[in-house]
Amino acid sequence: MLSGCGRALPAALRLAVRGWTGGGGGGGGRRRVSTSWSPVGAAFDAKQQRSRLTGQSTGLFGVPELSSPEGFQEAQEKALQETEQLVQKACTTPPGPQTVMIFDQLSDALCRVADLADFVKIAHPDFAFREAAEEACRNIGTMVEKLNTNIELCQSLKQLLANKEVMDSLDPETRQVAELFMFDFEISGIHLDEEKRKRAVDLNIKILDLCNQFLIGAHLPNKIDKHILPEHIRYNFAVEGNYIQITGLHADCSDDLVREAAYKIFLYPNAEQLRCLEELLTSRNHLAQLVGYNTFAHRALQGTMARTPEKVMQFLETLSDRLFQRTLKDFEMMEGMKMKLNPQNSKLMPWDHPYYSGVLRAERYNIEPSLYCPFFSLGACMEGLNFLFSQLLGISLYAEQTEKGELWCEDVRKLAVVHENEGLLGYIYCDFFQRADKPHQDCHFTIRGGRLREDGEYQLPVVVLMLSLPHSTRSSPTLLTPGMMENLFHEMGHAVHSMLGRTRYQHVTGTRCPTDFAEVPSILMEYFASDYRVVNQFARHYQTGQSLPKSMVSRLCESKKICAAADMQLQVFYAVLDQLYHGEHPLKRSTTEILKETQEKFYGLPYVPNTAWQLRFSHLVGYGAKYYSYLMSRAIASMVWKQCFVKNPFDRAMGERYRREMLAHGGGKEPMLMVQGMLQKSPSVEDFVGALVSDLDQDFETFFMDSE
Repeated sequence: MLSGCGRALPAALRLAVRGWTGGGGGGGGRRRVSTSWSPVGAAFDAKQQRSRLTGQSTGLFGVPELSSPEGFQEAQEKALQETEQLVQKACTTPPGPQTVMIFDQLSDALCRVADLADFVKIAHPDFAFREAAEEACRNIGTMVEKLNTNIELCQSLKQLLANKEVMDSLDPETRQVAELFMFDFEISGIHLDEEKRKRAVDLNIKILDLCNQFLIGAHLPNKIDKHILPEHIRYNFAVEGNYIQITGLHADCSDDLVREAAYKIFLYPNAEQLRCLEELLTSRNHLAQLVGYNTFAHRALQGTMARTPEKVMQFLETLSDRLFQRTLKDFEMMEGMKMKLNPQNSKLMPWDHPYYSGVLRAERYNIEPSLYCPFFSLGACMEGLNFLFSQLLGISLYAEQTEKGELWCEDVRKLAVVHENEGLLGYIYCDFFQRADKPHQDCHFTIRGGRLREDGEYQLPVVVLMLSLPHSTRSSPTLLTPGMMENLFHEMGHAVHSMLGRTRYQHVTGTRCPTDFAEVPSILMEYFASDYRVVNQFARHYQTGQSLPKSMVSRLCESKKICAAADMQLQVFYAVLDQLYHGEHPLKRSTTEILKETQEKFYGLPYVPNTAWQLRFSHLVGYGAKYYSYLMSRAIASMVWKQCFVKNPFDRAMGERYRREMLAHGGGKEPMLMVQGMLQKSPSVEDFVGALVSDLDQDFETFFMDSE
């Protein structure tokens, strides 16, 4: 998952806000060899990677100011001073390619603080750092909103776009970036009168605050008097005095009553959270209409592959129709299993879907995770990724020693990404292990975007991959379940996109692209993770060295088809709900009534009275009106896999084509043009739906052919 792709600062300057300069590996010379590099697998199976203990201390990510929380204030002030100078420069520079470069420098000046702060505010173990980062995000966000409605700044860009002779002389990427900057001005209301522009700024700031408030509320536990629950299930929950804290849905618990209680209590409506959601949706709609759009969805989908809410709904409704009968059969299988295990109460309910689908997979294919974990040590998985990337793209991963003060936690690893001909491409910080107060989510953060600097050097991209893996023990290295291994491959797909999206402008570097395209490289990596020819390169028992048997990989792949239609139907339901909430306002019914109606039409399992799942739907913040992106990206990844890699997952010619057509452009090219370049055709809604449905039927024994 991408961290806040297109969320937080709805920038003109779309400020894509994910980047900083300085530190973290310096400029972009062709660095080919370093004495501080070591093999990637050994680094992850080692107990701990030590930073240098001698020499001068640096700050987080090598940024000197960030050796203490107070450094955020200094870094922020420097960025704001640089911003003022660049605004003045942009307003006095004659129209030309230099205009676009100055705008990108302006974007980068703010991103260098905001991106880093966006990560630190949720991941740093020190509360003082998190608090300082939160304040920096807020202050930079306020500046962004002011720039979004700066008439003089916008006028300098308008003069460029109006000069046909100059525009015709620009390369396609520079034209695209100029148009993206102008688009961001327009969706922020630059064309409005002064009073309405101020309203737009105020609304944007209000929306940012509501988003933060909603995210906090979405993860807060609910509590209940412990005497209300039967005594024999209380031990499943945290007890505080006379109350029981419910922190989640307990979806994997084998006790039906525990799952039912968790579902009803955790999803019980909270009046304050409900008000926050309603105010957020209303404010987004007001902003969209203020700047000239019918709905927030129309505003959010500009520039995406889908382009309009109507196209999104066509995609989702067509997919739902194709899934309907399959989903019913999946529900019948789950209900049959529930009848077998709990004949007194066999009606299938929403809290049953994750559990009984898992029981069916395990019963039919014997995919107990503990059977697989010994073959998936973290070091082996990293070596597998390294081998795949070297074969496909000519890049290698090396562990690099860090400086004192560079890391926020001692178990973080730093990887250098090196191309066989082009040299050092960038850095990946791997924050892989569980710790107290760390969010339990798998995520990719762009810390610094790549760009061509004024001195001709290339600013190397820097990213963080955050997972929640168990630590190694005295007797074994960190061992991954198949799901963890697949998530690792997924997030590395984002990282490689960031490394290879080497655009001239950081505004469109790497994953700074439309949301419904950004997930394609990461989901494509899941197909590689399911191919025996790939897995066989690295899956070795950590004690015996035995290879993972092909039959076990086949069982794992076949098991994924069990109840897959129902799983996909659930995603359709979420995506439709997201569209309806961000569609025409005022909403005709309450958000809970819309949830009930949509659940019954697009999912099939009954709504449970006195629950409000939408209040836990945290993706409404980062993926507002764009939750469909996961499904659309999966469809494209499926088509790319089947057309380009299924015959040979190590095909270097296809790997180079994949880099050239899809990875290299970041957001500097229309996403559908990238897809067309890769697939040699423009896919239709039917093609998208067909690709997703065909995955449900695919025979993995023949699909993932042995290379022998």
